[in-house]
Amino acid sequence: MTRFAAPIAEQIWDSKYRLKQADGTPIDLSVEDSWRRVARDLARMEADPALWEDRFYAALEDFRFLPAGRILAGAGTGREVTLFNCFVMGTIPDSMEGIFQALKEAALTMQQGGGIGYDFSTIRPKGAPVHGVAADASGPLSFMDVWDAMCRTIMSAGARRGAMMATMRCDHPDIEAFIAAKQDSARLRMFNLSVLVSDAFMQAVRDDAPWDLQFEGRVFHTLPARDLWNRIMRATYDYAEPGVIFIDRINQLNNLAYTETIAATNPCGEQPLPPYGACLLGSVNLARLVEAPFTPDARLDMAALDDLVRVAVRMMDNVVDASRFPLPQQALEAQAKRRIGLGVTGLADALVMLGLRYGAPDAVEQTRVWMHAIARAAYLASADLAREKGAFPLFHADEFLASGFMARMDGDVRDAVARHGIRNALLTSIAPTGTISLYAGNVSSGIEPVFAHAYTRKVLQKDGSRREEEVVDYAVRIWRELNGDAPLPDWFTDAQTLAPMDHVAMQAAAQEWVDSSISKTINCPEDISFEDFKDVYLAAWDQGCKGCTTYRPNAVTGSVLSVSDKTEAAPERDRGAEVVYLTEPLDRPATLEGATYKLKFPGSEHAIYITINDIVQAGQRRPFEVFINSKNMEHFAWTVALTRMISAVFRRGGDVSFVVEELKAVFDPRGGAWIEGRYVPSILAAIGGVIERHMVATGFLAGEGMGLKSDPKAEVMIKAERPLGPACPSCGQFGMMMIEGCKTCPSCGYSECG
Repeated sequence: MTRFAAPIAEQIWDSKYRLKQADGTPIDLSVEDSWRRVARDLARMEADPALWEDRFYAALEDFRFLPAGRILAGAGTGREVTLFNCFVMGTIPDSMEGIFQALKEAALTMQQGGGIGYDFSTIRPKGAPVHGVAADASGPLSFMDVWDAMCRTIMSAGARRGAMMATMRCDHPDIEAFIAAKQDSARLRMFNLSVLVSDAFMQAVRDDAPWDLQFEGRVFHTLPARDLWNRIMRATYDYAEPGVIFIDRINQLNNLAYTETIAATNPCGEQPLPPYGACLLGSVNLARLVEAPFTPDARLDMAALDDLVRVAVRMMDNVVDASRFPLPQQALEAQAKRRIGLGVTGLADALVMLGLRYGAPDAVEQTRVWMHAIARAAYLASADLAREKGAFPLFHADEFLASGFMARMDGDVRDAVARHGIRNALLTSIAPTGTISLYAGNVSSGIEPVFAHAYTRKVLQKDGSRREEEVVDYAVRIWRELNGDAPLPDWFTDAQTLAPMDHVAMQAAAQEWVDSSISKTINCPEDISFEDFKDVYLAAWDQGCKGCTTYRPNAVTGSVLSVSDKTEAAPERDRGAEVVYLTEPLDRPATLEGATYKLKFPGSEHAIYITINDIVQAGQRRPFEVFINSKNMEHFAWTVALTRMISAVFRRGGDVSFVVEELKAVFDPRGGAWIEGRYVPSILAAIGGVIERHMVATGFLAGEGMGLKSDPKAEVMIKAERPLGPACPSCGQFGMMMIEGCKTCPSCGYSECG
């Protein structure tokens, strides 16, 4: 039986991928059972299922091939679920009816847990005339607010977290408002934002030329291209958004340029997709293919890599037929083009085991060699599949072979495609792998550098004691097994010490042989100058990247993961915050201290009484439960539901201040009320203000202590220590880190991208 490398790996398998009965009784008794379930389900598409079940199982064994989590969790369960991670939705029509039909499609897709991407450039700008109704348009951002509210609603109904990507062209008249939108911390929180940057715009920036903002041929405004570029750069420098997508390059290099135009990506950016395009992901674990690590004979087994890629392509092709889809348009699109996104994980660990420093010229070249080998094997495998099962329905040999990416392929690949066609229109993509990388033994994620060689997570046991658990990078663990306590060589580097240009070089080398795109975050030091920061984006453009996402820790974005130093000389603030992951909710003591608040909301006949009880934990008073009472029976159902949900969140511990923020962001479409000189948008927002006031009064939150006038974004005070990074909304532990454009928790594997 497979032994998990760390408790966190087994925990992730048990909580996310293990098949269980409705009452929680495990059906998969071991991870081997999970692998067998997936292999058997995907092999049923074959003429000889028994043969391919064994081959698929061998690929999954020892965590060598890692299908995306949705496949691991859903394949072979008999459930009506999609095995695809994300979708780009249909083009939004510039009409009220079309916009809300698109919203309905988004809701149905997110209800099944799929992340979605949309291009909002098709909606007329704010202030443009709406013919026939004698009114002016409210603009795309107003409808993005509607999408944002929809996503919150779907999540509140218990659906798996849904991520969204919004794109807008750099020449849309509302692009300046789009760039600035996330500077309001309460707005568009469910979205990632990216600007679609054209070649013409980049040339205008180089030439310091004027730039027209236009819609349907009408110029609304002209400004210097560099001014607009600087606005994009300043927003992402200060707020980590928006990202930049080089959209013309994406379309020029698309194998399917003859039949589709791309204007959006999935939420993390690794899959530029046409309308209703679907995102099917899986990763080859390079770290598991290294032989004789940390010796002069260290090498990656290229024959094993070739075989693994070929089997993985076949498995993923079968997923297209095995999966359900939220919408029929998505099924038709997937089956017409059979797009897959085979990527890698463990790249940085594999380089380290060969003695190569991530970002150094020899590591960049090795990355290029490996990615070329993967692309070549994938394309040859897909050509073989086309000979056996047929090419994808929209394959046209001349146009396909003339595409920009195919021009890079060698003669053997081009000849195979010319003879047999190809089963899958696009084959490679590098996606976020934070959770499955932890599940596979904490290998480095995607093509990212090692984020931390080791860190400590604190787990609260049922008896109230705390257990520290060290989570060690896969390559570091192998080094320790071979070399004991010998210090790590200087080629062991991490995301905190790398120069941004090393990140760019690695992304560009990988992108050369990836036909889709790459989700990667370029970590920048907090003190990087604005001019040097802008150079990162220009370098990404010059070196052939399809997009660029950066993360610079600051007071707005939050710090990145702080790694505990176990030596006695380590400063107290670097030893890890006293924030805990609760495997079980806290038991309720017999008595609790609390307070009751009376809230009289204008327009409501009866007052609402809000009781908040606290528990003392590690000397700190923190909220434990909430009760809301009113004589108004219209409020009964939702107040009971609200109190149960808030109390359940409070009992899980960690940073629960987000409850206040969420409540205060709720707007009542019938209108709010003015209270103490401040507009409160709903009764729920007023309740959020009361809970905030209580948290401030008890010292759980720092703030003005003035109830509805206090700041919902106040710093969380945990034993008077500075939080070490954003808190995870799943487990409450601080240290959320930006990986591959996605905030990820190293303690429990939670990811904003699913």
